[in-house]
Amino acid sequence: MPHRVAVLALDGLLPFELGIPDRIFGRSLDPVPGNKGGKLYEVVTCSVRPPGPVRTDSDYAILVEHGPEALATADTVVVPASYELGPVFEEGRLTEELAAALAFVRPGTRMVSICTGSYVLAAAGYLDDRPATTHWSSADHFQQLFPQVRVDPDVLFIDDGDVLTSAGVAAGIDLCLHLVRRDHGAAVANEIARRTVVPPHRDGGQAQFIHRPVPEPQFATTTTARAWALGRLEKPILLRDMARQESMSVRTFTRRFREEVGISPGQWLTQQRVERARHLLESSDLSIDQVARDAGFGTATSLRQHLQAALGVPPTVYRRTFRRASADTA
Repeated sequence: MPHRVAVLALDGLLPFELGIPDRIFGRSLDPVPGNKGGKLYEVVTCSVRPPGPVRTDSDYAILVEHGPEALATADTVVVPASYELGPVFEEGRLTEELAAALAFVRPGTRMVSICTGSYVLAAAGYLDDRPATTHWSSADHFQQLFPQVRVDPDVLFIDDGDVLTSAGVAAGIDLCLHLVRRDHGAAVANEIARRTVVPPHRDGGQAQFIHRPVPEPQFATTTTARAWALGRLEKPILLRDMARQESMSVRTFTRRFREEVGISPGQWLTQQRVERARHLLESSDLSIDQVARDAGFGTATSLRQHLQAALGVPPTVYRRTFRRASADTA
């Protein structure tokens, strides 16, 4: 059976964020023969009340056809942002209506928030003594209201196993793609990203606020250096070599890179090499040693260390988990 995702629609919701789970999870198709084309997830939208209209922050309401009972059937619950959280936002406590709805959630259900949906998870106790994030503009207020939560205001999303939180809007897309990648591998997630026309992977640790996402006219960028590096990931790449592609000093290049990308050149290179290794492990029969060389890690030991740090599993386990599906997709 498909993994069931219940999206909790609250009054004052943001329509864009409400649609993210269906757009990402609802378009995830099984590549395995016999199941090929079948949906990997079933997405349902529910309200805290019986079926009926739910207000949005725009000039229209939406008609939700499921009540809170749908939460009892969910494997994953997603709580998008709302601008009408009332006592949840003001006092850090659930309304009786919301508490009654969340009581339907089964123990062990994966809980996910997008943007200020994190307030709901925190008020319900899901984030106690856990790391979490929310939209950067609400981070200070969130931390004051929920001192028991370890708030990181700078990252796109945080995966703490069965509880995941994200920053605003586009970070919700990143988090949902991350979950598909975690559940079904990079090939399935990348195909959804390609169909959705969004970047296939932005690491959760990337900064929320990037100073120059669109370069000013006549402003030197680091795009040439990134393209150059992607074309030679299997070779040693020094910071000064990347800076030379843009005719910059190492200091200027490093500052500009972080302003544009949100992380350091070294962090970015590691991310790209991990993604290359994941692709090779899923789509090829290359030995672990060869994958390590082709991805730019040099040795199998280095590959194991980086994959373990990024994904929590060694290369052989990752390949065993996702190799079949990726090969069939190709």
